[in-house]
Amino acid sequence: MLHIPQSVIDEMTAHARSIDPVECCGIMAGTTSEEDATVTHIYPIKNGDASIVSYFMDPKELLWAHKNMRSNTLDLLVIYHSHTHTQAYPSATDIRLAFYPEAHYIIISLEVKDQPDIKAFRIVDGKIAPAEFSIINPATKLAGD
Repeated sequence: MLHIPQSVIDEMTAHARSIDPVECCGIMAGTTSEEDATVTHIYPIKNGDASIVSYFMDPKELLWAHKNMRSNTLDLLVIYHSHTHTQAYPSATDIRLAFYPEAHYIIISLEVKDQPDIKAFRIVDGKIAPAEFSIINPATKLAGD
């Protein structure tokens, strides 16, 4: 199960809203165990496409994020982006560019501007599977904490 702190969800939502109608993008990193993955870091990354229908993560910012993850011994857990005018479901382009089968893909839809819809997926070999995630509130403790 993927666990994401409420503060990270809030930051991702704020990122999406701040550049709407351009799609936002970024990655999340954290720690993994046999059954769980817990996000501890979010890396909002500039959309080099500056597009309302696509994203391309700025290479310099993405490289910095990967270096930071490596220096903090973190695993890549999530690749996220927004859909500003459509539902939270992978597009044909999202599927074609899903190069990390181990990652969760999170899409935040701003189709209904005052009610962002956040969904997670696994995309492996062109096949989409919904993925569950839990939102950790500051007072929430996970088993083993």
